[in-house]
Amino acid sequence: GTPQKYDPTFKGPIYDRGCTDIVCCVLLVVAIVGYVVVGVVAWTHGDPRKVIHPTDSRGQFCGQQGTPNDPLVLLEFQCPTTQVRPGPFWTAAFPKFPTESGPAAPPCPPPVQICVSKCPDRYMTYLTAFGNAASLQYYRNFCTPEFKNSQKAPLEVLRDKECPAMLIPSTPLARRCFPAIQAKKGVIMVGNETTYDDGHGRRRNVTELLEGAKKANVVLETRQLAMKIFEDYTVSWYWIIIGLVIAMVASLIFIVLLRFLAGIMVWVMIVMVILVLGYGIFHCYMEYAKLKGEAGSDVSLTDLGFQTDLRVYLHLRQTWLAFLIILCVLEVVIILLLIFLRKRILIAIALIKEASRAVGHIMSSLLFPLCTFFLLCLCIAYWASTAVFLSTSNEAVYKVFNESACPFSGQTCKPETFNTSNVTKLCPDAQCLFAFYGGETAYHKYLIVLQFFNVFMFFWLANFVIALGQVTLAGAFASYYWAFKKPDDMPAFPLFSAFGRALRYHTGSLAFGSLVLAIVQVIRVTLEYLDHRLKAAENKFAKFLLSCLKCCFWCLEKFIKFLNRNAYIMIAIYGTNFCTSARNAFFLLMRNIIRVAVLDKVTDFLFFLGKLLIVGSVGILAFFFFTHRIKLVQDTAPPLNYYWVPILTVIVGSYLIAHGFFSVYGMCVDTLFLCFLEDLERNDGSAEKPYFMSQNLRKLLKKTNKGQPDA
Repeated sequence: GTPQKYDPTFKGPIYDRGCTDIVCCVLLVVAIVGYVVVGVVAWTHGDPRKVIHPTDSRGQFCGQQGTPNDPLVLLEFQCPTTQVRPGPFWTAAFPKFPTESGPAAPPCPPPVQICVSKCPDRYMTYLTAFGNAASLQYYRNFCTPEFKNSQKAPLEVLRDKECPAMLIPSTPLARRCFPAIQAKKGVIMVGNETTYDDGHGRRRNVTELLEGAKKANVVLETRQLAMKIFEDYTVSWYWIIIGLVIAMVASLIFIVLLRFLAGIMVWVMIVMVILVLGYGIFHCYMEYAKLKGEAGSDVSLTDLGFQTDLRVYLHLRQTWLAFLIILCVLEVVIILLLIFLRKRILIAIALIKEASRAVGHIMSSLLFPLCTFFLLCLCIAYWASTAVFLSTSNEAVYKVFNESACPFSGQTCKPETFNTSNVTKLCPDAQCLFAFYGGETAYHKYLIVLQFFNVFMFFWLANFVIALGQVTLAGAFASYYWAFKKPDDMPAFPLFSAFGRALRYHTGSLAFGSLVLAIVQVIRVTLEYLDHRLKAAENKFAKFLLSCLKCCFWCLEKFIKFLNRNAYIMIAIYGTNFCTSARNAFFLLMRNIIRVAVLDKVTDFLFFLGKLLIVGSVGILAFFFFTHRIKLVQDTAPPLNYYWVPILTVIVGSYLIAHGFFSVYGMCVDTLFLCFLEDLERNDGSAEKPYFMSQNLRKLLKKTNKGQPDA
């Protein structure tokens, strides 16, 4: 705590602490162990190949090393129908053929999928191929492995779904065969043809295939775009890195210059606002005077009523009079605020300058966000991989499909023993086909619970990593503030010391704060999911209630983040538990609410100005460079497919770099501000309770340390 008598060796309250919120620490450790167990179980049962590789009707992967189908692509037979019905992974379709008894067959099972060595490259129907040995030999490449008898009647082959009714020129995409649709001079063509034989003796227009291949074309165009973007990155990556380095240097220079220019920038901004409002008042008065005597300008707003053309209002004197009054009120309010808050603005500027000095003494703090970013990447990678393995943990489920009446229809079956079972004896036309991925075990029943736990732990651990970064930075900057002789009384490695204190003493408190925030975030995700599911619902009251809940929990999340941030600063300073720190921080800020508001707006303006300056200048430089508009380096810039690719990358990267630097700076300002408020409330400048604030702040507040050397 705070010393009762001044001791030259005392280095502030940050070193007097013990372990806090031990129960939450134990709970976090248990949850992490459980999370590891869930990951191991998921990795044991899951198979990511189900996401990457398509499967045939037996559930076997296409194009997977070490399988019977290596290296192959997927061809899908569509259900028999009187019309061509393109599917998402479509190449061939069955027209419906009359059976020997006359009426059409009942609905067929899911489309038959087989793995083939390559996609079809020509139009062909089975009926035409049946009479030609060479064509039939080519056609056999796209039939099921059960097709052995080439002399079997075509109607029987198509009825048993051993071969597709027709083939269409296709291209492989994501190991699936899609119609090779192309446009030549505005004409849609497939394989250089505008029509095709549907296998039933009728010619159809290829435009009927567009709907089935629309998504395939989007994916194909996206792949082509991605390849061009990748080419641009390969020839411009080093220039992008140079641009990001320039952004990093500019961010560092801006933070250093804030020590000298913060006051100038703030006061220039204030003067500019006053001048702009003054010009607005002058302009409104001139427009008001100019309309005097003009016809129709004296009509009142109430008589005119509402008009969709807003320009009508600009021809009324009353409109400009209203603007004039509003701007005059704003001008007076701002001037009065400046008169009464000038001292608080000076304090805010002084704290910003002090923060620049603190960052200068702890330069390693500017690189610490990289550590936080690395840990967040680990959390994201573990969550994503666990989610993929959990979602692919289902087993292949096979069901009995048939076209005639069968008591076993829809029941599960095993392909290995199906041909020797009673099903084939009672239902000769029955087939055991792959239906979907699922499972009947307890593990499969609780997969949704494990996915929910995975999401919850991701939020908890991600918030814990962010909290650890905030406490570490706060502890480092607090050691600067509570050093009586700056920087002589600071520890040798303040950042590493603060990191060690946070892990050793306050893991439980960080787990507590991040747990509360994670619960709120999971509730928000659940509400978003419900909102997505209820989009098609007609219940307006439910939608309204859901919107209100989403708004409330959004506000609650923002408040908890604000409270947690300041609670972590108090934890770094005094080492108290989370609840005590949150309560003390909240009431401390409420007792100084005006100072909080002024400092918040001043820092927001400076950070906005800094980000705008850095991102704008680097972005403009990148634009002129990559568009060959700088004559000195015109021949150096690489040729590009899309010049906006490196420009956008540099702009986004510059913003992230500036945001990372300013997040450290913002944490420094907030920490020094809370230390400053604590210093004012707990100390009085006497020999027993000297002020720890810098000499500039003491001069600004007209405070002195009696009988003690200046900091």
